Parts: sequence; C-alpha cells; structure tokens
Amino acid sequence: MRKLNDLAQGSNLLMLMVLMMLMFFIMPYFGPILGYYFGLVLKPVIGFGGDLPVITLLFSGLIVVLLSSLLTNFFTDWKKMGESQEISRAFQREITKARREGNTNRVNKLMKMQPEIMRRQTEASGGMMKPMVFLIIFIWPIFMWLRNFLTFEVSHYHFTLPWSSDVPLISQSSFIMQAWLWLYLVFSIVLGQLLRQGFKYISWSDRWKSVKERIRPSVRSVR
Repeated sequence: MRKLNDLAQGSNLLMLMVLMMLMFFIMPYFGPILGYYFGLVLKPVIGFGGDLPVITLLFSGLIVVLLSSLLTNFFTDWKKMGESQEISRAFQREITKARREGNTNRVNKLMKMQPEIMRRQTEASGGMMKPMVFLIIFIWPIFMWLRNFLTFEVSHYHFTLPWSSDVPLISQSSFIMQAWLWLYLVFSIVLGQLLRQGFKYISWSDRWKSVKERIRPSVRSVR
C-alpha cells in the first residue's frame, strides 16, 4: 500500500516538474514560434479579417475551453473522484465528532485510516494533471497568436458596456487591464463551466466508459 502511495505521489511530482519546465523554460521561447504557425490556421478560420474581434475572442475561448474540457474529461475518472470526495467528507465529519466528544480511542483509529484516504485522493486527482502538459502546448500558442492578432491586425476597435459607450478593446497604455483580456476570461469561464458540466454528466454513462477503454486500454486489459 505504501509503495502505491509513493508511486502516485512520485508521478504527480514528475508531472509538476514537467509543467514547470514547460511554463518557465520552454514555452516562453517556443510559444511565439508555435503561435505564428497556429495563426496560419486560426486566422483564416476565426480571424474574420480583423473586422469582428469580439467574435474572434469568443471562438478562441471556445476552442481552448473545448480542448481543455475534452482532455480533462478523458483523463479524469469522475466516479472515482466523487467517491473520494464523499469518503473524505465522511472522514472529516467523524473525526470532528470524535474530537468534540473527547473520544481519543476513536480519533486514533480514524487517524490510522488517513493514509488510505489520502492515497485515494491522490489517485483520483492525479488524472487532472496529465492534460495540463498538452493544454500548455496548445493554449499558450493560441493566446500568443490572439494577442498579436488583436494588437497589430485589428484597427482601433471600441465597444459599448452598460457603464461606458466607448471602451477600447486594445489599449497601448496598459496590458494587464486591457478589455480584450477581460472579455477572453469571461467567455472562457462561462463556456468552460457549461462544457465541463456537460462532459461530466456524459462521463458517468457506461457508453463513455467503453469509449475510453477502447481508446486508452486499462492496465488490467493490457495484463
């Protein structure tokens, strides 16, 4: 049991190291290059000649969210994660109750169960880190292309909000507070919640489980 726990923790640590390497050492240099080649495909499809930048933002967010939702849903076992969360909540309720009642014997028994519960949580959440490697490779270049496209190929575009009738989509004076970033985040968050919930419900079906097994055979079937 301890070897399985160490193996799961080691796998998560390795994935974290790979993510750190991608984010800080690889993608800052290769991201703009990949963004250029991604733009050769994205610009004719969702660029609209620079005339509809808000729609370009919407479709860019949709592509990123759809890709991330598909990969996350493919690598994540939502049933196992749900079971792990229910067990963890039940454990917290029982140990809180035992401590409140001063039942030291029960607290000690429950604490012996904690490593097993932690192992379940690690196994259940470990699948969510795997798609991050692929997502960084795809999302970073899309974002780089989108920033360059809106900065250099979209003329001075303004849109209307309830509190202002002349909001610049791109401002040369600031990068962090630019309106296009906020629009992109809003589109991504809203679309992401809808798609992830939809895929989450689909993943509970037996049909999706059989699809995953055909695409990615389990360890048991390989053995």
